[in-house]
Amino acid sequence: LQVNRGEVLAIVGESGCGKTTLAKMLLGLLEPTTGEILLDGVPINSVSIKDIARKVQPVFQDPYSSLNPRKTIEQIISLPLKVHEIGSKESRRARVEEYMRLVGLPKRLVHSYPNQLSGGQRQRVAIARALLRDSPILILDEALSAVDAENEAFIQQALDGLMKGRTTLVLAHRLSSIINCDRILV
Repeated sequence: LQVNRGEVLAIVGESGCGKTTLAKMLLGLLEPTTGEILLDGVPINSVSIKDIARKVQPVFQDPYSSLNPRKTIEQIISLPLKVHEIGSKESRRARVEEYMRLVGLPKRLVHSYPNQLSGGQRQRVAIARALLRDSPILILDEALSAVDAENEAFIQQALDGLMKGRTTLVLAHRLSSIINCDRILV
């Protein structure tokens, strides 16, 4: 499997076929039992997790498990900027509010905690956090699965605009949920 720079590749398969396992390997969280994963031509097991995080941002299927329940929405979304020491506190806050708006989250939720949000709102927090840092690679593992039908089209439209120019791997159960991809693997 090769994903070209700037390509949007979709992988569609039933539950349990290994899509999330692949995503975790691409993030350096799991080692493959066979084969090799290269990130910009370098074996991923020789790249630090922090360097992987600079280049690759994920959105997992279950947003609740990937959001720290003790952090506010502002703290969660701004974390990639803070970890990589990008911008001042004020500029990070402005970016958080901008990306919240882009994914359809009202500004009033900035001081809320994940348990105060619906599943769809939590998923939008995860999407905003992944897109905020302008990482060149996105992994979207069922990124719209927790979003209600009313907001799915709105968020898909926002994602389409923000994915342009980024290498994106879209993992999904349903072929019908895949749009605007360069290639689809089943």
